[in-house]
Formats: sequence, C-alpha cells, structure tokens
Amino acid sequence: MGSTARVQVDSGFAAPAATSLGRIASLDIVRGIAMILMAIDHVRVYSGLPAGGPTPGIFFTRWVTHFVAPTFVFLAGTGAYLLGKKLHDTRALSRFLLTRGLWLVFLELTVIRIAWTFNFDFSHYMLAGVIWMIGWCMVLMAAAVFLPTQVVGAIGIAIIALHNVTDLFAGQLDKAFGDAGPGWLLQILYFGGVINLGSSGPPLFVLFVIVPWIGVMMVGYAFGRSMEIDASRRQKLNLWIGLGLTALFVCLRFVGVYGDPRSWAEATTRMPSYLAFLATSKYPASLEFLCMTLGPMLIVLSFAERWRGRVADVIATYGRVPFFYYLLHIPLIHVSACIVSLAREGHVDPWLFGNHPMNPGPAPAGYVWSLSLLYLVFAICVALLYAPCKWFARLKAEKRSTWLSYL
Repeated sequence: MGSTARVQVDSGFAAPAATSLGRIASLDIVRGIAMILMAIDHVRVYSGLPAGGPTPGIFFTRWVTHFVAPTFVFLAGTGAYLLGKKLHDTRALSRFLLTRGLWLVFLELTVIRIAWTFNFDFSHYMLAGVIWMIGWCMVLMAAAVFLPTQVVGAIGIAIIALHNVTDLFAGQLDKAFGDAGPGWLLQILYFGGVINLGSSGPPLFVLFVIVPWIGVMMVGYAFGRSMEIDASRRQKLNLWIGLGLTALFVCLRFVGVYGDPRSWAEATTRMPSYLAFLATSKYPASLEFLCMTLGPMLIVLSFAERWRGRVADVIATYGRVPFFYYLLHIPLIHVSACIVSLAREGHVDPWLFGNHPMNPGPAPAGYVWSLSLLYLVFAICVALLYAPCKWFARLKAEKRSTWLSYL
C-alpha cells in the first residue's frame, strides 16, 4: 500500500520536484485522507449500524469511505512505478512486488483476521478482504512491470471499462455455471462469495475480488509517469482527468444502460433518488463506482499539490505509513469498542468476539450505537494513531532496512 521508497518529505509541503528520489507530498496527503476516512467505516463495523442505510446520515457515513479502496489500490500502483524509477531494476521491483504481495496475503489470513475477530475460530471463518486483494494484485503486477508502461495502462483501462460486460450476460452465466456456481478460481477473480477450502476446511469469504482492482492498480502504475512532470502541469492534468471521470460517472449513472449491475432507477425503489444515484456497486467494484471515486480522488490530488501547513503535515503523516496504520487501527478500534461496551453495559458484549466484519451475526438488542458515538470513537482512535505513525514515518526515513519496506 503506497510507495516504499525511503525518502524525506518536505515539511513545509511546498510541491517537491517529481523525481524518483523524493517523496511527493500530494500523494502522502491523499493517502492520509484515505486512511482517516477508512477508520470511519471500521468503527461502524463494531457499532452495529448497518452499511449504507436506512437514514441519510448512515448512508453517507458508509458512502464517504468508498473512496478509500480505490485510492489505496490506485496509489499502490503509482508507488510501484516510483519505486521502479528509484531502483532502476525491473527485476528487483518485480521481486519486491511478488514477496510483498504474498506477505500481505499471509497477514490478511492471520494477523489481520485475528485483529478483526479477537477469536481463533479459523475452522469456521476466513476473510479475503482488501489486503488480500492488494496482495494478489501486487503478485500480478510483478509480471506486468516487464511490459511497457503504456501497455500496462491500456490493459488496466480495458479491465475497468469492460468488466461490466458480464452484467449483460448474467442470465446466461447463471445457466452455464449451474448449481455448482462459478468455481473457486472465478470467485476469487471476479464473482466473490464463499469458498469452502477442502471437504472439511474453513469457508473463505471472498469480499474483494481481483477484477477490476488489478485494472485500477495497473492504471495507477501508468499514472506514475505523470508524477515525473512539473508540479504545476501535474496539477492541471490531475484536475482535468478527475473532472472527466466524475462527468463520465454522472453520464453513465443518468443513462443507466451500462456500468453498474444496479441501475439508478432500480435503486430508487429502495431509497430516495438522490441516494440511489450514489448507490453504486462496490463488490465487485463497477465502472460507475470507480469513476465516482477515482474522479474526485484525482481532483483532491490536484488541489493537494499546493496544500501546506500543520494540518497538511498531520494528514500526510498517516499517508507516509499506510500499512503500518492499517495494522494498528483495526485492533485499536476493536479494543475501543470493547471499552465502549464495558462502559455502557457493564461487561464486554460477546458479539464483539464474533466473526467481524462479514459474519458476526446480528447486533444484540440495545447494543447499536448512535452516529455521534461512532464519530467520537473514530476521532479518538485516529488521534491516538498519530504519535506511532509519526514515529514510524521518521524511522523509515532515517533507517535503511529491508523489513521496514514490508510495513
């Protein structure tokens, strides 16, 4: 997640030159915003509030976090490109992507799974979440980096633009798969769902599939070339691309012919029209979902080129160590939820030790938090993470160590 080059950030947040040997502050700021937003939804997991409804407040609490995964994956590709420029060795970049990708998959299935659940019920629950997906995308990128950058970008765009063709043949695909379903490989690649690992093995809940996310990482990799141009030109380019993608989302959503399995008209049967317009599909991420999220992300990236000062510095601190933040924030949020439960109920509710975030069962009666409590816990957790993130960012900037690049 993010660039692994060991470089120093300009503390004044003047836009630095886009070289392979210097951090680009705007990337750290945008990653930092994504890290902060991510914590909102992960606090929501333990609040008992549903994802995306039924009130506008709950809807937007979930919706604003939709920008996180696209930002992570896109900028992971950009970071890979910049690291390749620093290394000047495609084989070394490929080895790093392969080993780090497999490391992320391992952590998702072990350390991160325990942090989510606080249980060791591996025989009944395994989760293939966002870190799993990023890991496998890095493994695929380990091969893709040997292709010309323009080809990588073109393949990525094609994957993002065309994968929703499967929606047009949903009926035929269901008949072709039959009762057995699409099979484990196709589930991992695109369809998701539960995969039973062997005749008596644990079920693997595939939440994040590979397609179209590998396309997002490939486009982010090709986008890395824009980080080598002058900051003022880069700012204009990012703004126009971001506006173009956002306009494309509006057009696709309004027309409702292609780009999402759930049309705007269909969604209006379940919610107000203005919410339905934004209720695009994340699993798997549709073309409309990606235009809706990547467009504004690039607009923010454009403005971040000129952001300076203390607030920008604090936000960028989280963005310099995104995976370190990720590893810390889930157990911290989980512990915080246990403290809230102890304070409200006089004991730690056993529900908090269920199989979060996918299969914990319904929240107990009277447990569900208010939105104000959710945001209070979120703010406290993000604040508590600042000091360790600042320490680790300084450590990575000052110390040469291979293992630090894997965190």
